[in-house]
Amino acid sequence: MKQNKKYASGQRSALYTLEGNPGLGMVLPFSLQQILAMFVTNLVPIGIIAAAASPALTEAEIFRLMQSAMIAAGIATILQATPIGKLGSGLPVFMGVSFTFVVPLSAIAAKYGYGAVTGTVLVGGLFEGLLGLTVRYWRRVMAPIVSAVVVTGIGLSLLSTAARSFGGGYAEDFGSVHNILIGFVTLQACLLWMVLAKGGKKQLAILVGLAAGYVAALLFGKVDLSGLTADGWVALPKLLPYRPFFRIDAIISIAIIYLVSATETLGDASALAGGVLHRELTPEETTGVLTIDGFGSALSGLLGGTPVTSYSENVGLTIMTKVVNRNVARVGGIIMVIAGFFPPVGRFFGTVPKPVIGGILLMVLGQILVSGVEMIAEAGFSVRNKLITAISLSVAIGFTTSTEAGIWSSFPLAIQTVFSQNVVAFIFTVALVLNLVLPKNMD
Repeated sequence: MKQNKKYASGQRSALYTLEGNPGLGMVLPFSLQQILAMFVTNLVPIGIIAAAASPALTEAEIFRLMQSAMIAAGIATILQATPIGKLGSGLPVFMGVSFTFVVPLSAIAAKYGYGAVTGTVLVGGLFEGLLGLTVRYWRRVMAPIVSAVVVTGIGLSLLSTAARSFGGGYAEDFGSVHNILIGFVTLQACLLWMVLAKGGKKQLAILVGLAAGYVAALLFGKVDLSGLTADGWVALPKLLPYRPFFRIDAIISIAIIYLVSATETLGDASALAGGVLHRELTPEETTGVLTIDGFGSALSGLLGGTPVTSYSENVGLTIMTKVVNRNVARVGGIIMVIAGFFPPVGRFFGTVPKPVIGGILLMVLGQILVSGVEMIAEAGFSVRNKLITAISLSVAIGFTTSTEAGIWSSFPLAIQTVFSQNVVAFIFTVALVLNLVLPKNMD
């Protein structure tokens, strides 16, 4: 009996280390928790981009693209946790379809057709992958205070996403009583479990909240299970389902957005390393996380998908639970690949209502913000660092607030596309410039 208890304790302890080898029974609940927290969001970007294409794609075509993107995201997640050479960081970084590219890729899809999206994603992904391989030449400009401010900005920028999901997302019943109650039940279940559960069981609070919120949504008639087998039982991805079309103007504009994506991914990985492992990223991890961000996006393009990137929601969840074992990401990646090959699995995960996701996001996204503040403290509150932090956050957040969008009207369209709606890109740019031009000693 004592040996069994000691074994179980050792298995639980392994969850909180990168290299530990906990059993599948220990890993699976945390992998499911991570996948459920991101799954619905993972499907939205490619749906928006594909819907904007001209000529228009059918609903069946769009769903097949979603399936392919899930497979690419799953493979990228597995590679992040299981590096091969310089591909992959060795960190439990969950990859999903990126929102950063929605606006520019939708415009490209509408102007040139979906083939131009495929060509642009392929070239841009290779560009970011090569950027990752050369990171040792430019990483030094990313001082700790720059990374800290970027992580803080990511946390701040996602809070409105949590609130939007809590109210029901972009739907006609946004803010309805039913949606608010479902989100409230989800959040309260998480909090109660954190208060009442003992030991390592506390870390399953998100899974408990998801289950409670899902039951509440069922009772309110917010879950539709009728279409689980609408696309058959098995779906095989197709290589280059749309003939790539290359436009230099589209490629240049998207290459800039890939730089933004690289910034966000570095911020997420830095938050994970600092918030759970209490250290900075190693050069190898920095290279690996960016190569998969780029080459994983190129793989998604080969399957007809759109770029993949690290998911801040999952980083926040990892920081909250402290479950940093690589096997959690590996199993999560396998679940995504299975969902891509077997539509009913993906359809079921996709039935989780937005208010349930919102209740979970309110629980976890604040963790990224707190981690960013901790990183700022670790960088030190010198006059110089306080100035970089204050100006970067105030200017970027102020200028990218939707009510102040008119301030960008005099800027070229390319600059508007990159910065006007992307607070993280603007924070990174301002912090980087200030770090380069301000005197090193200002005290």
